[in-house]
Order: sequence, then C-alpha cells, then structure tokens
Amino acid sequence: MDPRLNPYAPGAGNPPPELAGRDSILERAQIALDRIKAGRASRSFILYGLRGVGKTVLLNRIRLDAEAKQYVSVWIEAPEERSLPALLAPALRATLLKLSRGEALRDGAKRAMRALAGFAKALKVTYSDIEVGIDLDPEPGVADSGDLENDLSDLLGAIGEAAAERDTIVVIYIDELQYVPEAQLAALITALHRASQRQLPVTMVAAGLPQLLGQMGRAKSYAERLFEYVPIDKLDPDAARKALCVPAEKEGVTFADAAIAEIAKQTQGYPYFLQEWGKHSWDLAEASPIDGDDARRATVAALGELDASFFRVRFDRLTPSEKRYLRAMAELGEGPHRSGDIADTLGMKVTSVAPIRNSLISKGMIYSPSHGDTAFTVPLFDGFVKRTMQDAGA
Repeated sequence: MDPRLNPYAPGAGNPPPELAGRDSILERAQIALDRIKAGRASRSFILYGLRGVGKTVLLNRIRLDAEAKQYVSVWIEAPEERSLPALLAPALRATLLKLSRGEALRDGAKRAMRALAGFAKALKVTYSDIEVGIDLDPEPGVADSGDLENDLSDLLGAIGEAAAERDTIVVIYIDELQYVPEAQLAALITALHRASQRQLPVTMVAAGLPQLLGQMGRAKSYAERLFEYVPIDKLDPDAARKALCVPAEKEGVTFADAAIAEIAKQTQGYPYFLQEWGKHSWDLAEASPIDGDDARRATVAALGELDASFFRVRFDRLTPSEKRYLRAMAELGEGPHRSGDIADTLGMKVTSVAPIRNSLISKGMIYSPSHGDTAFTVPLFDGFVKRTMQDAGA
C-alpha cells in the first residue's frame, strides 16, 4: 500500500496516531495540576516503566494539555553526562521570560531572575557545565550559597512567587529522571517539598525507568509521600488493538484477525513495537485487509530494523564484560532472574559481577524489580541478544 499514507509513527517520543488506554493517567495528571493552580495540595507526578511503553509521549501530552490552560512549562531531558543545575538554569531563564510575556519584568519575575543569576554564579564553581547569560545582577543572599539543596529551594521558591504573581503555575517536566545523580535528585526533592509546604504554584511531572523508585527513596526517605508514582506498562489487549487498528481504519484499511493475533503475539502490547509492526505491515501489504502473511513478513522486517537501531545502539555502547552479563541473562530467558543464577551462568561469584550489574543499572539497561532479581529495561531485548549471539557464533 502507499507508504505516503502510512499512519504509524515509530520513533523516540513520537506521538502515536491513536493514544489508546491512557485516558485515566492523563486525567489524573490534569487533576493534580489543576489542584495546585487552585492552591490545593497535590503531589508531583512521576511516570515510570520500561522503554517503549510511551512515557515520553505521555509526558508531552500532559505538557500540551497543561499549556492549553496557559500553565507555564519547563521542559528538560536529563542526559547521563550533564548536571541538573546546568539543565535547569537556561530552561528556568526561558520560563521567567515567558512569565514576563514581553513586558518589563514584574517584581516577582525580576526577583526570580536575580535569584537565578546568583544560583548560576555560585554553583558554576561546582558544576562547570553551567552556561547561562543573565542581564540582572544577583540578589545577595538568595540562592547564592553554593549549596545546591538550599539554593535550588530558594530558586524554586522565587519562581513559585513569580508564577503566583501571574496567577499561573510553573510545571517542570523532566524526562529520563533516573540519570540525575542521587545527590542532585535529593536537592530537587527538597526544593519541591519546600515549595509544596508554602503552597507555591510550582511542581514537577517526570518520567523514568523503574529503578527511579529506588533512587528517589535513597535520595530522600520522604520521597514516597511527596510524589504520586504512576506505573506505565504495556497496553491491555483491547487498547493494543485500538492502537494498531484505529489509525488504519481512518485510512480505510483493516487488519484480518490473523494479522492482529500475530502482531499482538510479537509486540506483547508495547506501544512502540505496535507502531513498528503497524508501519511494516502497512508497507508490505498489497491491499486491505492486511492479512496474517503480511503480519508475519512485517515481523521479519520489524525485528531487522529494531536489531539495527533500537536494540543495537544500546548494546554497542556497553563494555565487553557488560555484554557478557546481558548474554548470560538472555540465555536464562526473558526474566527476571536471580543475581546468583546470572553469576552461575557466567561461572563467577555474585560479588565479582556486582560492579558490572551496578554499571548496567546506571546505564539504564537493567533494573531490579525486587531484591536480588534482575530484568531488562528494554522489552524483547533478550531475543535481540540471542540473535546477536547466534550471528557471532556464541
């Protein structure tokens, strides 16, 4: 069929043509933001789950829905090698300029900008990657101590006051929050806690891998009470069917039951994979309905593309010892697996492989669903590792 009309949108964070099965999550997020706007207590919102479940898509959709209400957004994606202050400083500067809306800075926004100037100047010594230019001079004694926890609390407090002056709310959206070092995460948690205690209209909606829950708890013991943790999982069969079939139906194309069954089996209901299989099924089918043979050919094409990009880019950044660890996991099956079983497969002691396991967790490749267990953060990754092993003759 005509690839120009292909409705599917595989890609990192690409909004799917049919966002199925997520209405209740979107509603919960908007209720939380609306309550904060109204001066009522509500917790910051954290989405967590494996790769490919659509966390970034949901984060963006929550942001767009909030911006439609004139709520002010601060968008950050946390890479592995940048400090939180370096990410926050330019994003918060842009936010304060938005709060001004082309006018001369009001008192609240001006004070917040001075606080940001002090924050950047004081912490640039510690975090050398901070780069932000601010025309105003710092306000002495505000966010300029050089202590991240205190300074970030001062800064978010000043930004919350500026938002209140404008009768709006500032929402900090952070994707890949698990990459923020725990000491910096602790400072962010403290700052949000203090803003919440003062009932200031500033909050956070964030997304990350499952290990984020443990990181938050280690950073601050009260984090479990400060945030609403929302698990994002694969779609149930009905939602998965809608995500696959509705986009095609809008183009006058249908899927045969055999095709739906094949795609459901292969994708296991993960939203990203549904988009991949939908795209390849469309491109390979000659006409509607897309049948079982089309779907099976799509499986070959989709796995080939995933192996060359989605899976490969993650695997190639690992050290040889980390790759061997993942191969041992794959040999044991889908998982999760006991750490001792993985060590036995490698012919090593648990204590010897612990540093490798910790490194893989920090790189976002695996996580611990429960004490002593290990699982892949990327669905279907065990299959990729097995295919790689076969190709390498391992």
